[in-house]
Amino acid sequence: MLRRFIDWWRGPAPVPRTPAAPTRQAGAVPYRVTDKGVSVLLVTSRRTGRWVFPKGGLMSGRTPWESAAQEALEEAGVEGEVEDVALGAYPSVRIRGDRREDLEVSLYLLRVTRQLDRWPERGQRRRRWMSLSEAAVRLGDPGLVDLLNRAAERLEALAAPVKAAKGRRKIKAASGR
Repeated sequence: MLRRFIDWWRGPAPVPRTPAAPTRQAGAVPYRVTDKGVSVLLVTSRRTGRWVFPKGGLMSGRTPWESAAQEALEEAGVEGEVEDVALGAYPSVRIRGDRREDLEVSLYLLRVTRQLDRWPERGQRRRRWMSLSEAAVRLGDPGLVDLLNRAAERLEALAAPVKAAKGRRKIKAASGR
């Protein structure tokens, strides 16, 4: 009888917690190619001011890459052509009060075609174009740096034709043609 009372008082045995699947998010790696090479656009996070790529939750009725492009517009004030294949994903954490939420963020390349002077989160964030090497130093999350390093070769390949074309023009101009 005492055993039944103790079992009743303790309640049911705790169910072992299985870790919840991380919340999925999408982010953009806004980039541009100039005669100086490739640069990427970073924004500051609202809460800590760390440099990050624009990212956010998946939006209802949109694909992950469309969500990434929308985040780039809202957080960084840029529009462009977004790729529909992710560079990869990295784990992150969101802390809200005493709650911790695990995230998995997929990043998509976004070739910037338009930069706005006014955008929704302009007063809440800073944005800055950086070289790939400077961005790797400024990014605080090791997962982001790994993805940027993986994307660097691909981005540099995009810059090669632009650099070559600019170089050819200079040679022609110097020879009087």
